[in-house]
Amino acid sequence: MRPQLHLVSPEEAARSPYPKASLFLRLGARVVDVAIAWALYVSAGPAGLLGAMLYLLFADGMLLGQSLGKKAFGVKVVFLPSRAPARHRDSVLRNAPFGLVVLLGMMPDLGLKAFLAGLVVIGGIEALRCWKDPLGARLGDLWAQTQVTDGKVVDAQMMPVGAREEARATGRVMLERPTPPR
Repeated sequence: MRPQLHLVSPEEAARSPYPKASLFLRLGARVVDVAIAWALYVSAGPAGLLGAMLYLLFADGMLLGQSLGKKAFGVKVVFLPSRAPARHRDSVLRNAPFGLVVLLGMMPDLGLKAFLAGLVVIGGIEALRCWKDPLGARLGDLWAQTQVTDGKVVDAQMMPVGAREEARATGRVMLERPTPPR
């Protein structure tokens, strides 16, 4: 039986063992990530916009649940069902609203206007949701079943490696690793 993708209900989110990450740290991390995406956009020519969008979508799965900005500010994205660092799939799901803003900027005639309108509307909804939610969950976090947490708290509470791999590999064929001779 394949696991079904579903939104995290408020009851499930309330069971998170992690406290809400500081909004100032999250904002600082987002500013660094947007600056990196902007640098990609400016330096890579016509492919820069695509590179910027791909960075924004995949960044949270790069360094065990941390983008470069999150690494600099000490926050981490955790996949709540297994309490493991976010993967690339989780990163794409949670950052899809911001990818939509970049896609709006790619519109031929309305590029900048559509980008700014999307940034105001989608960014405003995401920021308001993050600020009001007890765990700081945005819509993207609900879709991906993730939470942004303080990296030090997560590292102290992580599941053992074997249990984490088993939880992440549900429904997948896993090969046993041979034990090294002693």
